[in-house]
Amino acid sequence: MATEMAEAAAHHGGGVDLDLVVVLLAAAVVAVPLFRRIGLGSVLGYLAAGLAIGPWGLGFFHDGQAIIHFAELGVVLFLFIIGLEMQPSRLWAMRGEIFGLGALQVGLAIFALIWVGIALGYPIEASFVAGTGFVLTSTAIVMQMLDERGQMSQPKGRRIIAVLLFEDLAIVPLLALVAFLAPGGEEATLADRLTSVTVGLGAILALVAAGRWLLDPMFRLLARFGAREVMTAAALLVVLGAAVLMDAGGLSMAMGAFLAGVLLSESSFRHQLETEIEPFRGLLLGLFFLGVGMALDLAIIAQNWVVIAISVPAFMLLKMAVIYGVARFLKTDRAEALERTVLMAQGGEFAFVLYAAATQFGILTPEWNANLTAIIIISMVLTPLMILLHDRLAPRPQPSMDGVEPVGALSGRVLLIGFGRMGQIVSQPLLERGHSLSIIESDPQAIRDGADFGFKVWYGDGSRLDILHAAGAGGASLIIAAPGARAAVTRIVEIVRHEFPLVPVLARAFDREHALELVALGADYQIRETFESALSMGREALVRLGDSPEAADETMARIRGRDADRFALETAGGIYAGRDLMLGNAGASQGDGH
Repeated sequence: MATEMAEAAAHHGGGVDLDLVVVLLAAAVVAVPLFRRIGLGSVLGYLAAGLAIGPWGLGFFHDGQAIIHFAELGVVLFLFIIGLEMQPSRLWAMRGEIFGLGALQVGLAIFALIWVGIALGYPIEASFVAGTGFVLTSTAIVMQMLDERGQMSQPKGRRIIAVLLFEDLAIVPLLALVAFLAPGGEEATLADRLTSVTVGLGAILALVAAGRWLLDPMFRLLARFGAREVMTAAALLVVLGAAVLMDAGGLSMAMGAFLAGVLLSESSFRHQLETEIEPFRGLLLGLFFLGVGMALDLAIIAQNWVVIAISVPAFMLLKMAVIYGVARFLKTDRAEALERTVLMAQGGEFAFVLYAAATQFGILTPEWNANLTAIIIISMVLTPLMILLHDRLAPRPQPSMDGVEPVGALSGRVLLIGFGRMGQIVSQPLLERGHSLSIIESDPQAIRDGADFGFKVWYGDGSRLDILHAAGAGGASLIIAAPGARAAVTRIVEIVRHEFPLVPVLARAFDREHALELVALGADYQIRETFESALSMGREALVRLGDSPEAADETMARIRGRDADRFALETAGGIYAGRDLMLGNAGASQGDGH
């Protein structure tokens, strides 16, 4: 885009050609809703729009690669937001998936894919670079798909993210290997290699130091004295500054942004940062896909159609076989293995970087580079179609949105988030006593079911800060977090405590461990969803076995008291003391998972 805008500026005497901006926005606004409406997804819509306005379409733009390079900032911002969701403890917990699953999949895929080039008669070095580049999956496409499918926080989504993180880490040694494979590359001295490693480690240490001792104080100062636009500028400064620092150290810009997000994931400004960055992330990521569509060179494809027609299915089928085989080898069920295979079958944007470096070092010729770039882009274009085919053959239930209204400006005294089993019961005593409720739910079917019984339920994801604002969380007297997903409850409590500290929040806990987590996050009250019902059933069992109601009540009171003592000790860190207390009574020795 820099090239296009420079040409436009020269043409208009230094001004920016707004016509090109309007064309970009119009292409996205027209194509994306249309493609989503017919079930092809937003990514394919962006790609088709880019092809339509690019050099092989209407010709508004002539340099799709320039737009890709500029719009890679969208990938950088996306990884920053992912980093904000990955506290260091979560990242450490994923180390086995990153360096186990990720390393196994990448290593085997490289070994399998290099044979495509060798079989077509290309040199071993060029075949290695070509296959390795295709192994690097498109972070932009996969993350966008996971986001649209609501799988980002699910275990299967986390495993895919772990592989993507390993691939981002792998780009650094792969670039070094390209330099080594270049003619004369083996002559690089040990001192040169040690210098490169030292510079990279220094960049990481500098970023960690800044994240630990500089960023939080800076945001506190800006929040105290700065305006809203200054906070936005500071958020962009952090992301882009981290990306530039990593790039200067010879590392991936996207990895720098991810690391900055991880360092700020436990900051009290985390949700504010996410809110500020989100609009830029979405816009630039869409621009990236538009650029990919523009960069599809139909002349190159026409001239080398035989090689490309063989290479695209060969690379994709071999990569899919490795992904599926590794998943099944690690005991992943068939459905998840197949879905991961389809999602990660394409090459990615980091391949462009690898191929450009290999061309610079003389491993690839410019023609080979153009062919490989076309192969990567075609695989990106095919991915949404393959996912669509996968979903048709292995359908997932897609709830209809007919008759469902998105959340607007609500003003109920109580904000009830989640209108499933628990939310419906909780609402009854509140309504009985005349309290006004604003109810939001993310399941369209639950909304329609509520409407059948006279409830006005609004559509919205209560774990998002903007939705909470729209639902009137800031003016509520009470917030009740009762959605059907454990992660959603946790995030709601976390956001409410940071953004609306004066509003009490009552939370649905899914088990004892979750209850302890909610208390640690600051929930004013939590209740394990099966605890009271299980105790009621236990009391009924005692009565039916011959105990008097009074004796049964005394027994249940002792169990409640013992559980409360144990829970208090656990929240204070005395988990083992709480277990000792529990084991002090033989009847409680079976533990408590509720």
